[in-house]
Amino acid sequence: MGKRGPAAKPTILRILHGDRPDRINDNEPVPPTQEIACPYWASEGARDIWNRLAPSLEERGVLTNWDVDAFLVLCEALARYRNATALVNGSALLVQGGSGLMKNPALMVQSDAERTFLQFAARFGLTPSDRQAIKVEVGRGDQGQGAGRLLS
Repeated sequence: MGKRGPAAKPTILRILHGDRPDRINDNEPVPPTQEIACPYWASEGARDIWNRLAPSLEERGVLTNWDVDAFLVLCEALARYRNATALVNGSALLVQGGSGLMKNPALMVQSDAERTFLQFAARFGLTPSDRQAIKVEVGRGDQGQGAGRLLS
């Protein structure tokens, strides 16, 4: 079965992007407020990325305790991308293989990691195209009914 279009945009991003009210789910489940921490089994590289990006996403309500695993996939993918890029930069694009020259295998790791990162980055609004339509200030004190509660 093929892909049916882009992944659904999270409600919090729909609100921030100024989507029409009839396209916003007012009854979306809201994760309980709990401390969000990088999982203990994260690689050192992923943990560095987590520490750089997670605080601002958590502050804006985009990263919740329900999103920890998906966000760690994003962090691990970027860490793998960095490692593969270092390998590519330290060697040649073509390397000697069993039957002659072949494409450096690190290029495939780099490409796969880039694809995974971009897929998950879009889910958290971390790409320029996902941010371009954001029109509202994010506040933490506006609790109430409806979709607006997701911003608090």
